[in-house]
Amino acid sequence: MKNYTKQGLTVAICFILLALLGCKSKNEIGQEPEKKPNILFAIADDQSFPYASAYGTSGIRTPSFDKVAKEGILFTNAFVAAPQCSPSRAAILTGKNIWQIEEAGTHASYFPKKYPVFTDLLAGVGYKIGFTGKPWGPGNWKDAGWLQNPVGPEFNDKKMGPVPTTGIHTTDYFGNFMDFFQQKKKDQPFFFWYGGHEPHRNYEAGSGAKAGKILEEAFVPAFLPDHELIKTDIADYAMEIEWFDAHLGKMIQFLKEQGELENTIIVVTADNGMPFPSAKANLQEYGTHVPLAICWPAKMKGNRVVEDLVALIDLAPTFLELAKVEEVPEMTGKSLSKLLIPFPDVPSQTHREFVLTGRERHTHARPDNLGYPARAIRTRDYLYVRNFKPDLWPAGNPAPPSSKSRTVTNGYKSLWPGFHDVDDSPSKLFLMEQQTEYPTYYNLAYDKRPSEQLYDIKKDPGCVDNVADEPHYVEIIKDLRKKLNTELKLQGDPRVLGYGDIFDGYPRMSIMREFDGFHERSKYNPAFIQQGQGIIK
Repeated sequence: MKNYTKQGLTVAICFILLALLGCKSKNEIGQEPEKKPNILFAIADDQSFPYASAYGTSGIRTPSFDKVAKEGILFTNAFVAAPQCSPSRAAILTGKNIWQIEEAGTHASYFPKKYPVFTDLLAGVGYKIGFTGKPWGPGNWKDAGWLQNPVGPEFNDKKMGPVPTTGIHTTDYFGNFMDFFQQKKKDQPFFFWYGGHEPHRNYEAGSGAKAGKILEEAFVPAFLPDHELIKTDIADYAMEIEWFDAHLGKMIQFLKEQGELENTIIVVTADNGMPFPSAKANLQEYGTHVPLAICWPAKMKGNRVVEDLVALIDLAPTFLELAKVEEVPEMTGKSLSKLLIPFPDVPSQTHREFVLTGRERHTHARPDNLGYPARAIRTRDYLYVRNFKPDLWPAGNPAPPSSKSRTVTNGYKSLWPGFHDVDDSPSKLFLMEQQTEYPTYYNLAYDKRPSEQLYDIKKDPGCVDNVADEPHYVEIIKDLRKKLNTELKLQGDPRVLGYGDIFDGYPRMSIMREFDGFHERSKYNPAFIQQGQGIIK
């Protein structure tokens, strides 16, 4: 009887402890703990600011982007870390600048496994992770030790039927998002990466006009001539942005139907600027300045425009903070949470005084597989660019005349038409063929550049006039030069620490060309990298 009483008391105590532990899963007033937010991250491929109708740009309609902006915040000064897709995407994933992530900081190389990515950290706290379309890439993640793309599991099985133009990708982004959503557990939070292939080239020539776009409405930036061919090319580009936007709209509607929209953070942006001369692969404004809209209906107030400078490396710490991830690795990015959800009675502060951007190799565009190293600092008023090797052609070497009629039979791409850091396009060829007619535009795109460039952004948003040598700007350029150099040293940039050529030693996974010197695909260049410095020993 005595033993039975002790046993009963033990059981009773266990029940009490279990009840107390159960209470800990609720807050002080007995409610269930707050659900973690879902995150839908929509990233276009090669879309510059201000090409969205929420910015008032003519010749384009982006109702889904505009809806996100209206329900939350429209950002007017958002910048990628690099004007190229794979380093920009790696920077977004790690929350670090490109000079902090080794091979991943150059285009189409490796992504070192030692750098944590926010997608893995979200998965670690219970998020369902997935992507459709374009994730991190181009590049090699498998041989760097990853079991899957750093973005997460792939959902690309669903394909479209007929698409409007030959330039549009056949991936059914919305269909794949539904597949992903249906595979997650009930009430499980999710992070989904919608990586549209649009508006990356190539475009079907004249597709924009065929779809009813009015060429006179096409917004032509200041670094391109106001010519019918350019307007036609921009109309084709705008049409592909609208395709990306249409799939986003279907996803938003689906989330509403599923009762998930209120608790979903939606972020819409791009990985770098438009694929036109003087834009993509350049640190000038239209290479790094991208659209950005963010909403979270359950938490954020809408109809806000934020002019603060923000960097897309700020997204990683933002997602991790809002998802309440406790153990966060060191990141250069700065959480946007105080901009998204301001604290009452707390004075607002400037998010950033400046953003930093940079570039290394883009394509195989020069002998020895050299890149074009440059760094930049952007304030509210000015853009300062430092070109580390002004003796190089910024857009890649011009093609020798003999390469025009040469047939390539050895597996390498032709050197024709040259300037390969600019995507082949009607606009590119037009500037090359009309050099004497439009010398200013040609020189902006293709000519060699001085070691320093300064642009007065409010007067010159297209970065047409380099004012670095004008007396009025002496103190400004001196200040920005010092700030840039100081920050790069603090962040450990090899370019200012004496071993920057290591970037030229990193391998390129994509197709090579017939340039002289080193041109071995997927190999480290021994002239610039010591044994043991790379991922693949």
